[in-house]
Amino acid sequence: MLSRTAIVERSTNETEIFLSLDLDGSGKAVVQTGIPFFDHMLCLFARHGLMDLEVNARGDREVDFHHTVEDVGICLGRALEKALGDKKGIRRYGFALMPMDEALAQVAIDLSGRPFFALRTPNLPPLSLLYAGTFPAQLLEEFFRAFSMHGMLTLHLEIRAARDTHHLLEASFKGVARALAASVEKDERVSEVPSTKGVL
Repeated sequence: MLSRTAIVERSTNETEIFLSLDLDGSGKAVVQTGIPFFDHMLCLFARHGLMDLEVNARGDREVDFHHTVEDVGICLGRALEKALGDKKGIRRYGFALMPMDEALAQVAIDLSGRPFFALRTPNLPPLSLLYAGTFPAQLLEEFFRAFSMHGMLTLHLEIRAARDTHHLLEASFKGVARALAASVEKDERVSEVPSTKGVL
C-alpha cells in the first residue's frame, strides 16, 4: 500500500508550525504547542484516530490561544487532504457516538471534497462561557472549522449532553478521531473513488 503521509509547515507573523501526519499509524503522538490542554486533545485525537501525529507549534500565546489552535487546525486539514491523495479505495464516510462519562458527542464525516462544518450544542450554555482550566471551549469550533475547510471535508458535530467542560471537549475530539479513522479506512471492495462523479 502506498504511504499515506504528509508534512505541512506554516509560518506567519502569529504562528510557526510543523506538522507530520501518517494516516496508517498506530496512534503515536509527539505534540508541543505550548498549550497543555490542547496538547492533550491532539494526543488523544491521534490515539483514537489510529494515526501518527507530530506537531511543533509556536504562537503568540501572550495574545491568546486562538491563532495557535486555528493554525494547527489549518495544518492538520491540509495534511489530511495531502495524505489522502486521490482518495481511491477509501470508505469516505465515518460516524461516531462518543461518550465521556456524562458527556456525549455525535459525529458524522464525509470526505466529500466539499468543506463544511456544523456544530450544534442543544441545551448547553454558549461555548464562549466555558473553560477547561485556561482553555476556552469556544476554540473547539475554531479548530474543527479550520480542519474541515482545509481538509476539504464535511463535518457535523453535535454535543448532546455535558456538565463538565473537559469531558465536553474530550468527547468531541475522540468522536471526530474515531469517525475520521473510519472514513479514511481502505475498503478492499472499492478500487476507485467512492463517488458516482468519479472524483472527490
